[in-house]
Amino acid sequence: MVAFLMAWLGSSLGLRCMVRTLHRPRGWKPGWLALGGASIGSGIWTMHFVAMTGFTITNTRVAYDTSLTLLSLLIAVVVAAMGVFVVGYAGSGALALCLAGPVVGLGVAGMHVVGMAAMRTSGGFRFDTAAVVLSLAIAVGTATAALWTAVGRASWAPLLGGLVLAVAVCGMHYTAMAALSYDTLGHTDPTHGNSPLSPLLPMLTGPVFFLLFAAFVVMLDPLVVGGADAPEDPRAFAPATGQHLPPRPDLAVPAPADPPVDSLAGVGHRDRR
Repeated sequence: MVAFLMAWLGSSLGLRCMVRTLHRPRGWKPGWLALGGASIGSGIWTMHFVAMTGFTITNTRVAYDTSLTLLSLLIAVVVAAMGVFVVGYAGSGALALCLAGPVVGLGVAGMHVVGMAAMRTSGGFRFDTAAVVLSLAIAVGTATAALWTAVGRASWAPLLGGLVLAVAVCGMHYTAMAALSYDTLGHTDPTHGNSPLSPLLPMLTGPVFFLLFAAFVVMLDPLVVGGADAPEDPRAFAPATGQHLPPRPDLAVPAPADPPVDSLAGVGHRDRR
């Protein structure tokens, strides 16, 4: 449950930053998109390794290579940011979403593969090919659906999109873990068969604190605090193309009317003539 909530938090924050640049072009777009990509990447990475704290092998010590573990975090952040930037600059059209969705899904899968490669045990792993392919399909398909859901006009759309993306991350993770089988190769270490919480805990603190920082930044955004998620004129900005539309006639300010003529003054003027 904690792993799922971390994935939902990171995904919702990241999608909120992305949607903000579509519906409200004011502000530094690259900064918001970078914050969104880092939030999504940190959320899915944290979900993976929080879930891995519950992964144990009987009579076998589980450790993690620090370099590969940090590389998996970098992959998650960079690839998620690529998908967010595609939507942020190309718009919320079908082509952009169909390109960005698989990018984010492949980032989730790549993070998982490198994160599993960072595991160090006394045995070896085998994978069921069909289950691995299924997990990849879940990641790509559900990530695309999450982006489609998040770009809606409703203020709760990023939250719903984040929920869909969290389901994608968790579904991909546990399907891939179901494809895993372990062979001890005749080696066991009964004195060190412990939970991997201790080696992972120091590495988890950084992304968790970053997600809290991202939540603080998003909540300080006046557009969030004021609840102004959509432009004053919904047709003033086209998120799919990034082009400004011509003003609506019904919103045009009427020209001031001519001042009324004093009829009595006119009569008096004619009498003097």
